Amino acid sequence: MFKLKEAKSSVKTEIIAGFTTFLTMAYIIIVNPIILSDAGVPFQQAFTATIIATLVGTIFMALFGNYPIAIAPGMGMNAYFAYSVVSKASGITYQLAFSAVFITGILFIILSLTKFRTHLIEAIPNTLKHAISAGIGLFIAFIGLRLSHIIVAHPSNLVGLGDLHSPGVILTLTGLAITVVLFALNVNGALFFGMASTAIIAGLTGQLHLKGSIFSLPHLPEKIIIANPITAASDVIHYGLYSVVFSFLLVTIFDTTGTFLGVASQAGLLKNKDDKRTGRAMLSDSIGTTIGAMFGTSPTTAYIESSAGVAAGGRTGLTALVVAILFIFAAFFSPLVNSLSDVAAITAPSLIIVGCLMIGSVRHIEWDNFEEAFPAFLVVITMPLTSSIATGIALGFITYPLLKVIKGKVKEVKPVIFLFAVLFLIQLIFFPH
Repeated sequence: MFKLKEAKSSVKTEIIAGFTTFLTMAYIIIVNPIILSDAGVPFQQAFTATIIATLVGTIFMALFGNYPIAIAPGMGMNAYFAYSVVSKASGITYQLAFSAVFITGILFIILSLTKFRTHLIEAIPNTLKHAISAGIGLFIAFIGLRLSHIIVAHPSNLVGLGDLHSPGVILTLTGLAITVVLFALNVNGALFFGMASTAIIAGLTGQLHLKGSIFSLPHLPEKIIIANPITAASDVIHYGLYSVVFSFLLVTIFDTTGTFLGVASQAGLLKNKDDKRTGRAMLSDSIGTTIGAMFGTSPTTAYIESSAGVAAGGRTGLTALVVAILFIFAAFFSPLVNSLSDVAAITAPSLIIVGCLMIGSVRHIEWDNFEEAFPAFLVVITMPLTSSIATGIALGFITYPLLKVIKGKVKEVKPVIFLFAVLFLIQLIFFPH
Protein backbone atom coordinates (compact mmCIF):
# COMPACT_ATOMS: atom_id res chain seq x y z
CA MET A 1 0.00 0.00 0.00
CA PHE A 2 2.73 2.48 0.95
CA LYS A 3 5.28 1.27 -1.63
CA LEU A 4 8.15 1.24 0.85
CA LYS A 5 10.59 -0.42 -1.55
CA GLU A 6 9.99 2.18 -4.24
CA ALA A 7 10.55 4.92 -1.66
CA LYS A 8 13.71 3.13 -0.43
CA SER A 9 12.38 3.09 3.11
CA SER A 10 11.42 0.53 5.76
CA VAL A 11 8.73 0.00 8.38
CA LYS A 12 11.19 0.76 11.19
CA THR A 13 12.31 4.00 9.57
CA GLU A 14 8.73 5.12 8.94
CA ILE A 15 7.70 4.39 12.54
CA ILE A 16 10.64 6.38 13.91
CA ALA A 17 9.79 9.23 11.53
CA GLY A 18 6.16 9.12 12.67
CA PHE A 19 7.18 9.36 16.33
CA THR A 20 9.49 12.27 15.48
CA THR A 21 6.75 14.21 13.69
CA PHE A 22 4.28 13.51 16.49
CA LEU A 23 6.61 14.85 19.17
CA THR A 24 7.27 18.05 17.24
CA MET A 25 3.55 18.79 16.77
CA ALA A 26 2.05 17.25 19.94
CA TYR A 27 1.79 20.72 21.47
CA ILE A 28 -1.32 21.34 19.35
CA ILE A 29 -3.22 18.77 21.44
CA ILE A 30 -2.87 21.12 24.41
CA VAL A 31 -2.72 24.55 22.78
CA ASN A 32 -5.66 24.27 20.39
CA PRO A 33 -8.37 23.31 22.93
CA ILE A 34 -7.11 25.99 25.32
CA ILE A 35 -7.33 28.72 22.66
CA LEU A 36 -10.75 27.57 21.44
CA SER A 37 -12.10 27.34 24.99
CA ASP A 38 -11.36 31.07 25.32
CA ALA A 39 -14.01 31.55 22.62
CA GLY A 40 -16.55 29.60 24.66
CA VAL A 41 -16.10 26.21 23.01
CA PRO A 42 -16.46 23.54 25.74
CA PHE A 43 -12.97 22.22 26.46
CA GLN A 44 -13.85 18.55 25.97
CA GLN A 45 -15.60 19.37 22.69
CA ALA A 46 -12.56 21.28 21.41
CA PHE A 47 -10.16 18.57 22.56
CA THR A 48 -12.08 15.77 20.84
CA ALA A 49 -12.64 17.87 17.73
CA THR A 50 -8.90 18.53 17.52
CA ILE A 51 -8.20 14.80 17.61
CA ILE A 52 -10.94 14.00 15.06
CA ALA A 53 -9.84 16.70 12.58
CA THR A 54 -6.22 15.58 12.87
CA LEU A 55 -7.15 11.93 12.37
CA VAL A 56 -9.35 12.61 9.34
CA GLY A 57 -6.87 14.88 7.57
CA THR A 58 -3.75 12.86 8.40
CA ILE A 59 -5.26 9.45 7.60
CA PHE A 60 -6.55 10.79 4.29
CA MET A 61 -3.06 12.11 3.54
CA ALA A 62 -1.53 8.75 4.52
CA LEU A 63 -3.85 6.38 2.66
CA PHE A 64 -4.79 8.38 -0.41
CA GLY A 65 -1.83 10.72 -0.86
CA ASN A 66 0.88 8.43 0.56
CA TYR A 67 2.88 11.42 1.79
CA PRO A 68 4.69 11.65 5.19
CA ILE A 69 2.81 14.83 6.04
CA ALA A 70 0.54 15.36 9.06
CA ILE A 71 -2.61 17.50 9.09
CA ALA A 72 -3.94 19.27 12.21
CA PRO A 73 -5.67 22.53 13.25
CA GLY A 74 -3.38 25.38 12.31
CA MET A 75 -1.79 27.86 14.68
CA GLY A 76 -2.88 31.40 13.86
CA MET A 77 -6.24 30.36 12.50
CA ASN A 78 -7.28 29.09 15.92
CA ALA A 79 -6.20 32.37 17.54
CA TYR A 80 -7.98 34.39 14.85
CA PHE A 81 -11.12 32.30 15.43
CA ALA A 82 -11.05 32.74 19.21
CA TYR A 83 -9.91 36.32 19.63
CA SER A 84 -11.18 38.08 16.49
CA VAL A 85 -14.08 36.25 14.86
CA VAL A 86 -15.99 35.27 18.00
CA SER A 87 -17.21 38.52 19.50
CA LYS A 88 -19.85 39.34 22.10
CA ALA A 89 -20.01 42.91 20.82
CA SER A 90 -21.06 41.86 17.31
CA GLY A 91 -23.09 38.87 18.46
CA ILE A 92 -20.85 36.32 16.74
CA THR A 93 -20.94 33.14 18.83
CA TYR A 94 -18.55 30.25 18.33
CA GLN A 95 -21.39 28.30 16.69
CA LEU A 96 -21.78 31.02 14.04
CA ALA A 97 -18.02 31.20 13.60
CA PHE A 98 -17.91 27.45 12.90
CA SER A 99 -20.43 28.05 10.12
CA ALA A 100 -17.77 30.22 8.46
CA VAL A 101 -15.15 27.49 8.96
CA PHE A 102 -17.54 24.88 7.55
CA ILE A 103 -18.19 26.96 4.42
CA THR A 104 -14.44 27.53 4.12
CA GLY A 105 -13.90 23.76 4.16
CA ILE A 106 -16.50 23.16 1.47
CA LEU A 107 -15.06 25.88 -0.77
CA PHE A 108 -11.61 24.47 -0.10
CA ILE A 109 -12.74 21.01 -1.26
CA ILE A 110 -14.18 22.50 -4.45
CA LEU A 111 -11.00 24.47 -5.15
CA SER A 112 -8.84 21.43 -4.43
CA LEU A 113 -10.72 19.47 -7.09
CA THR A 114 -9.83 22.09 -9.69
CA LYS A 115 -6.70 23.90 -10.83
CA PHE A 116 -8.05 27.20 -9.50
CA ARG A 117 -6.26 26.57 -6.22
CA THR A 118 -2.90 26.59 -8.00
CA HIS A 119 -3.83 29.63 -10.10
CA LEU A 120 -4.91 31.55 -6.99
CA ILE A 121 -1.61 30.88 -5.22
CA GLU A 122 0.33 31.98 -8.29
CA ALA A 123 -1.73 35.19 -8.50
CA ILE A 124 -1.05 36.31 -4.92
CA PRO A 125 2.15 38.41 -4.74
CA ASN A 126 4.94 36.79 -2.74
CA THR A 127 5.22 39.99 -0.73
CA LEU A 128 1.70 39.56 0.64
CA LYS A 129 2.21 35.84 1.29
CA HIS A 130 5.28 36.49 3.40
CA ALA A 131 3.70 39.47 5.15
CA ILE A 132 0.61 37.49 6.11
CA SER A 133 2.72 34.72 7.60
CA ALA A 134 4.81 37.24 9.56
CA GLY A 135 1.74 39.16 10.72
CA ILE A 136 0.12 35.99 12.02
CA GLY A 137 3.36 35.21 13.83
CA LEU A 138 3.28 38.57 15.64
CA PHE A 139 -0.40 38.06 16.42
CA ILE A 140 0.27 34.65 17.99
CA ALA A 141 3.28 35.89 19.96
CA PHE A 142 1.29 38.85 21.29
CA ILE A 143 -1.45 36.49 22.48
CA GLY A 144 1.13 34.37 24.30
CA LEU A 145 2.62 37.44 25.99
CA ARG A 146 -0.83 38.73 26.95
CA LEU A 147 -2.27 35.47 28.27
CA SER A 148 0.78 34.96 30.48
CA HIS A 149 0.57 38.59 31.72
CA ILE A 150 4.08 39.41 30.58
CA ILE A 151 2.27 42.19 28.73
CA VAL A 152 -0.74 43.82 30.39
CA ALA A 153 -3.18 46.64 29.67
CA HIS A 154 -1.76 50.10 30.33
CA PRO A 155 -3.99 53.15 31.05
CA SER A 156 -2.03 55.61 28.90
CA ASN A 157 -0.05 53.46 26.47
CA LEU A 158 -2.57 50.63 25.80
CA VAL A 159 -0.01 47.93 26.70
CA GLY A 160 2.85 47.73 29.17
CA LEU A 161 5.14 45.31 30.96
CA GLY A 162 3.50 43.09 33.55
CA ASP A 163 4.65 42.18 37.05
CA LEU A 164 7.87 40.23 36.57
CA HIS A 165 7.69 39.08 40.18
CA SER A 166 4.32 37.29 39.84
CA PRO A 167 4.48 33.46 39.95
CA GLY A 168 2.74 33.11 36.58
CA VAL A 169 5.15 35.42 34.76
CA ILE A 170 8.18 33.78 36.40
CA LEU A 171 6.88 30.34 35.35
CA THR A 172 6.30 31.57 31.79
CA LEU A 173 9.81 33.03 31.52
CA THR A 174 11.26 29.82 32.95
CA GLY A 175 9.34 27.69 30.45
CA LEU A 176 10.35 30.03 27.64
CA ALA A 177 14.02 29.76 28.63
CA ILE A 178 13.85 25.96 28.71
CA THR A 179 12.13 25.78 25.33
CA VAL A 180 14.52 28.27 23.72
CA VAL A 181 17.50 26.20 24.91
CA LEU A 182 15.93 23.01 23.51
CA PHE A 183 15.32 24.77 20.18
CA ALA A 184 18.87 26.10 20.11
CA LEU A 185 20.13 22.54 20.63
CA ASN A 186 17.91 21.32 17.73
CA VAL A 187 16.00 18.89 19.97
CA ASN A 188 13.12 17.24 18.13
CA GLY A 189 9.91 17.96 20.01
CA ALA A 190 11.34 21.07 21.71
CA LEU A 191 7.90 22.67 22.09
CA PHE A 192 6.40 19.50 23.54
CA PHE A 193 9.27 18.89 25.96
CA GLY A 194 9.28 22.57 26.91
CA MET A 195 5.61 22.37 27.86
CA ALA A 196 6.18 19.12 29.76
CA SER A 197 9.05 20.68 31.74
CA THR A 198 6.98 23.78 32.51
CA ALA A 199 4.05 21.61 33.64
CA ILE A 200 6.34 19.68 36.03
CA ILE A 201 7.68 22.93 37.49
CA ALA A 202 4.11 24.25 37.80
CA GLY A 203 3.17 21.10 39.73
CA LEU A 204 6.16 21.38 42.05
CA THR A 205 5.44 25.06 42.78
CA GLY A 206 1.74 24.49 43.41
CA GLN A 207 0.51 26.32 40.31
CA LEU A 208 -0.85 23.19 38.61
CA HIS A 209 -3.63 21.16 40.18
CA LEU A 210 -4.75 17.91 38.54
CA LYS A 211 -8.49 17.53 38.18
CA GLY A 212 -8.90 13.93 39.23
CA SER A 213 -7.26 11.24 37.11
CA ILE A 214 -4.80 11.64 34.25
CA PHE A 215 -6.39 9.07 31.93
CA SER A 216 -9.95 8.55 30.72
CA LEU A 217 -11.70 6.81 27.87
CA PRO A 218 -12.07 9.10 24.85
CA HIS A 219 -15.38 10.94 24.71
CA LEU A 220 -17.33 11.47 21.54
CA PRO A 221 -18.23 15.13 20.99
CA GLU A 222 -21.35 16.25 22.85
CA LYS A 223 -22.94 17.32 19.58
CA ILE A 224 -22.35 18.14 15.94
CA ILE A 225 -22.15 21.93 15.85
CA ILE A 226 -22.80 22.44 12.15
CA ALA A 227 -23.59 19.99 9.37
CA ASN A 228 -26.02 21.72 7.02
CA PRO A 229 -24.30 23.74 4.26
CA ILE A 230 -27.47 25.78 3.67
CA THR A 231 -27.69 26.80 7.33
CA ALA A 232 -23.97 27.58 7.41
CA ALA A 233 -24.18 29.70 4.25
CA SER A 234 -27.20 31.51 5.68
CA ASP A 235 -25.23 32.35 8.84
CA VAL A 236 -22.31 33.69 6.80
CA ILE A 237 -24.60 35.89 4.70
CA HIS A 238 -26.77 37.10 7.57
CA TYR A 239 -23.83 38.13 9.76
CA GLY A 240 -21.60 39.35 6.92
CA LEU A 241 -18.79 36.88 7.60
CA TYR A 242 -17.45 37.09 4.04
CA SER A 243 -14.04 38.44 5.01
CA VAL A 244 -13.75 35.74 7.69
CA VAL A 245 -14.38 32.98 5.15
CA PHE A 246 -12.00 34.56 2.67
CA SER A 247 -9.28 35.02 5.30
CA PHE A 248 -9.57 31.41 6.43
CA LEU A 249 -9.58 30.25 2.81
CA LEU A 250 -6.68 32.38 1.67
CA VAL A 251 -4.38 31.57 4.57
CA THR A 252 -5.09 27.83 4.59
CA ILE A 253 -4.69 27.56 0.82
CA PHE A 254 -1.20 28.98 0.49
CA ASP A 255 -0.11 27.86 3.96
CA THR A 256 -1.00 24.24 3.30
CA THR A 257 0.13 24.25 -0.31
CA GLY A 258 3.43 25.91 0.57
CA THR A 259 4.06 23.47 3.42
CA PHE A 260 3.08 20.49 1.30
CA LEU A 261 5.37 21.46 -1.56
CA GLY A 262 8.22 22.30 0.80
CA VAL A 263 8.07 19.05 2.79
CA ALA A 264 7.42 16.88 -0.28
CA SER A 265 10.36 18.51 -2.03
CA GLN A 266 12.57 17.93 1.01
CA ALA A 267 11.63 14.25 0.86
CA GLY A 268 12.39 14.13 -2.86
CA LEU A 269 8.81 13.14 -3.68
CA LEU A 270 8.15 15.69 -6.41
CA LYS A 271 10.70 14.42 -8.91
CA ASN A 272 8.24 12.04 -10.54
CA LYS A 273 5.17 14.24 -10.90
CA ASP A 274 1.90 12.45 -10.12
CA ASP A 275 -0.94 14.98 -10.44
CA LYS A 276 -3.60 12.49 -9.34
CA ARG A 277 -1.72 11.59 -6.16
CA THR A 278 -0.89 15.23 -5.44
CA GLY A 279 -4.54 16.19 -5.99
CA ARG A 280 -5.68 13.62 -3.43
CA ALA A 281 -3.11 14.90 -0.95
CA MET A 282 -4.35 18.47 -1.43
CA LEU A 283 -7.84 17.33 -0.48
CA SER A 284 -6.72 16.11 2.94
CA ASP A 285 -6.60 19.48 4.70
CA SER A 286 -9.88 20.67 3.16
CA ILE A 287 -11.64 17.50 4.32
CA GLY A 288 -10.03 17.86 7.75
CA THR A 289 -11.25 21.48 7.94
CA THR A 290 -14.81 20.54 7.00
CA ILE A 291 -15.09 17.62 9.42
CA GLY A 292 -13.29 19.59 12.14
CA ALA A 293 -15.79 22.46 11.87
CA MET A 294 -18.67 20.02 12.31
CA PHE A 295 -17.30 18.88 15.67
CA GLY A 296 -15.75 22.10 16.89
CA THR A 297 -12.29 23.14 15.76
CA SER A 298 -10.70 25.78 13.55
CA PRO A 299 -9.25 25.10 10.04
CA THR A 300 -6.63 22.41 9.58
CA THR A 301 -3.40 22.71 7.65
CA ALA A 302 -0.36 20.67 6.66
CA TYR A 303 2.19 20.88 9.47
CA ILE A 304 5.66 22.15 8.71
CA GLU A 305 6.76 20.00 11.67
CA SER A 306 6.39 17.07 9.27
CA SER A 307 9.80 18.09 7.95
CA ALA A 308 11.29 16.68 11.19
CA GLY A 309 9.85 13.27 10.31
CA VAL A 310 11.17 13.56 6.77
CA ALA A 311 14.61 14.40 8.18
CA ALA A 312 14.31 11.20 10.24
CA GLY A 313 13.76 9.19 7.05
CA GLY A 314 9.99 9.32 6.51
CA ARG A 315 9.10 8.96 2.84
CA THR A 316 5.60 7.44 2.68
CA GLY A 317 2.12 7.68 4.13
CA LEU A 318 3.11 5.14 6.78
CA THR A 319 4.82 7.98 8.64
CA ALA A 320 1.57 9.97 8.62
CA LEU A 321 -0.39 6.88 9.68
CA VAL A 322 1.89 6.44 12.71
CA VAL A 323 1.23 10.09 13.62
CA ALA A 324 -2.53 9.46 13.42
CA ILE A 325 -2.27 6.37 15.64
CA LEU A 326 -0.32 8.34 18.25
CA PHE A 327 -3.03 11.02 18.24
CA ILE A 328 -5.56 8.27 19.01
CA PHE A 329 -3.50 7.35 22.09
CA ALA A 330 -3.36 11.03 23.01
CA ALA A 331 -7.17 11.06 23.19
CA PHE A 332 -6.92 9.08 26.45
CA PHE A 333 -5.19 12.01 28.19
CA SER A 334 -7.99 14.59 28.07
CA PRO A 335 -8.19 15.01 31.90
CA LEU A 336 -4.48 15.84 32.02
CA VAL A 337 -4.76 18.31 29.14
CA ASN A 338 -7.81 19.88 30.80
CA SER A 339 -5.78 20.42 33.97
CA LEU A 340 -2.93 21.99 31.99
CA SER A 341 -5.38 24.43 30.41
CA ASP A 342 -5.70 26.31 33.69
CA VAL A 343 -2.03 27.38 33.63
CA ALA A 344 -1.37 29.86 30.81
CA ALA A 345 2.38 29.71 31.44
CA ILE A 346 2.51 26.15 30.10
CA THR A 347 1.33 27.05 26.59
CA ALA A 348 2.44 30.70 26.33
CA PRO A 349 6.10 29.87 25.49
CA SER A 350 4.93 27.76 22.55
CA LEU A 351 2.84 30.64 21.21
CA ILE A 352 5.75 33.05 21.53
CA ILE A 353 8.23 30.71 19.82
CA VAL A 354 5.84 29.76 16.99
CA GLY A 355 5.38 33.49 16.45
CA CYS A 356 9.16 33.90 16.26
CA LEU A 357 9.41 31.15 13.65
CA MET A 358 6.61 32.62 11.52
CA ILE A 359 7.88 36.19 11.51
CA GLY A 360 11.04 34.95 9.80
CA SER A 361 9.13 35.34 6.52
CA VAL A 362 9.81 39.09 6.56
CA ARG A 363 13.32 38.43 5.25
CA HIS A 364 11.81 37.60 1.85
CA ILE A 365 10.06 40.98 1.53
CA GLU A 366 11.65 43.58 -0.76
CA TRP A 367 12.04 46.30 1.88
CA ASP A 368 14.02 48.54 -0.48
CA ASN A 369 11.06 48.61 -2.89
CA PHE A 370 8.39 50.90 -1.38
CA GLU A 371 5.39 49.62 -3.32
CA GLU A 372 6.27 46.13 -2.06
CA ALA A 373 7.34 47.16 1.44
CA PHE A 374 4.44 49.39 2.51
CA PRO A 375 1.57 46.91 1.87
CA ALA A 376 3.64 44.26 3.67
CA PHE A 377 4.24 46.63 6.58
CA LEU A 378 0.50 47.33 6.88
CA VAL A 379 -0.27 43.61 6.97
CA VAL A 380 2.38 42.86 9.59
CA ILE A 381 1.59 45.80 11.89
CA THR A 382 -2.22 45.72 11.78
CA MET A 383 -2.76 42.03 12.50
CA PRO A 384 -1.50 42.14 16.10
CA LEU A 385 -2.65 45.73 16.78
CA THR A 386 -6.24 45.14 15.59
CA SER A 387 -6.31 41.48 16.67
CA SER A 388 -7.65 40.69 13.23
CA ILE A 389 -5.96 38.66 10.52
CA ALA A 390 -8.75 39.63 8.13
CA THR A 391 -8.09 43.35 8.58
CA GLY A 392 -4.38 42.90 7.93
CA ILE A 393 -5.04 40.89 4.77
CA ALA A 394 -7.62 43.44 3.59
CA LEU A 395 -5.29 46.44 3.95
CA GLY A 396 -2.51 44.58 2.17
CA PHE A 397 -4.71 43.60 -0.77
CA ILE A 398 -6.06 47.15 -1.09
CA THR A 399 -2.77 49.05 -0.96
CA TYR A 400 -0.68 46.65 -3.04
CA PRO A 401 -2.49 47.10 -6.39
CA LEU A 402 -3.07 50.81 -5.66
CA LEU A 403 0.65 51.48 -5.31
CA LYS A 404 1.42 49.39 -8.38
CA VAL A 405 -1.02 51.51 -10.42
CA ILE A 406 0.57 54.71 -9.11
CA LYS A 407 4.03 53.40 -10.07
CA GLY A 408 2.80 52.45 -13.55
CA LYS A 409 3.30 48.72 -12.94
CA VAL A 410 -0.26 47.53 -13.53
CA LYS A 411 0.93 44.54 -15.56
CA GLU A 412 2.62 43.11 -12.46
CA VAL A 413 -0.75 42.67 -10.75
CA LYS A 414 -3.06 39.79 -11.68
CA PRO A 415 -6.71 40.79 -12.39
CA VAL A 416 -7.96 38.69 -9.46
CA ILE A 417 -5.96 40.88 -7.05
CA PHE A 418 -7.87 43.96 -8.23
CA LEU A 419 -11.10 42.04 -7.66
CA PHE A 420 -10.01 41.14 -4.12
CA ALA A 421 -9.04 44.79 -3.49
CA VAL A 422 -12.53 46.01 -4.41
CA LEU A 423 -14.21 43.29 -2.33
CA PHE A 424 -12.07 44.03 0.70
CA LEU A 425 -12.68 47.78 0.35
CA ILE A 426 -16.44 47.18 0.28
CA GLN A 427 -16.07 44.87 3.29
CA LEU A 428 -14.15 47.44 5.36
CA ILE A 429 -16.52 50.30 4.50
CA PHE A 430 -19.91 48.59 4.71
CA PHE A 431 -19.36 45.35 6.64
CA PRO A 432 -16.54 46.03 9.12
CA HIS A 433 -15.72 43.04 11.31
